[in-house]
Amino acid sequence: MVVRARVTGYGSYLPERILTNAEMETIVDTSDAWIVERTGIRQRHIAAKGEYTSHLGTKAAAAAIAKAGLEPNDIDLVLLATTTPDDTIPSSAIKIQHQLGMTRGAAFDINAACAGFVYGLATADSFIRSGSAKRVLVIGAETYSRIVDWKDRSTCILFGDGAGAVVLEASEGKGDNTDRGVLFARIYSDGQHHAILGTTGGVSSTGTSGVLTMAGKEVFRHGVARMAEGVEEGLTVLGMAPGDLDWLIPHQANVRIMQGVAKRLGVPEEKVVSTVDQHANTSAASIPLALDFAAEKGLLKPGQLLALPALGAGLTWGACILRW
Repeated sequence: MVVRARVTGYGSYLPERILTNAEMETIVDTSDAWIVERTGIRQRHIAAKGEYTSHLGTKAAAAAIAKAGLEPNDIDLVLLATTTPDDTIPSSAIKIQHQLGMTRGAAFDINAACAGFVYGLATADSFIRSGSAKRVLVIGAETYSRIVDWKDRSTCILFGDGAGAVVLEASEGKGDNTDRGVLFARIYSDGQHHAILGTTGGVSSTGTSGVLTMAGKEVFRHGVARMAEGVEEGLTVLGMAPGDLDWLIPHQANVRIMQGVAKRLGVPEEKVVSTVDQHANTSAASIPLALDFAAEKGLLKPGQLLALPALGAGLTWGACILRW
């Protein structure tokens, strides 16, 4: 028998404020048709004044814990994937731990941008496999509306705010591909490309958070290639093929990137979970938001095989293959 990290709970939260493409037309020189054609995005959610990343993350986390039938103090470790923390210190994961009412365990942030949730899954899987934790809460939460340049039409149209979370629990498996839980999780980075996606400032460099900048064509090229490669490697390691996948749930960056990944893998469009039209790019929150959406819609059935690839600033990327 082997120990597997199995998803037992999931949840999400989106701010009430919705910013449509029609409203975007009053902010920057753009149009609904232009945005939809190039990105697939129709609207995004925007956090309210005084509503922070930790608040979004706490609501998603509480929903995931409840779905798992647990109490907050049943959790051993809280991992928060975010690049928009409430404060420089302490970590927002610590604040979520407190807001949940947890008085035990440990918590820390993971900064891998849009790949953060996959980094979190890989980290949680390692903790559970090693026996260091039995129950891990993995959250992706972002308030990108706070760091986009609302005068830059090439980037401000792309991002939104939101949070998603899952609970992973130690579960006994046979050690083969029929086990439920995480079967493969691997993360990567290549710092030589750090300049193509980032912000104009930071604590040590400018003393400000800066605003987001992106070399769109380069990010697109790397996004399709690296995400597809991550899934391909996972399937090869597992002795499986793209045809074995029931669902592809990629980072929701842009519909064209998602289509490119699916095409390279040979996964039909009807097997791709997409929420980018309603949520836009929520960075580390995008995969857990899409996962929760699919689960709540009844699309995910026990025993189905899911692939979750992502790429983010750094460059950072990774892929997780799990059986639901």
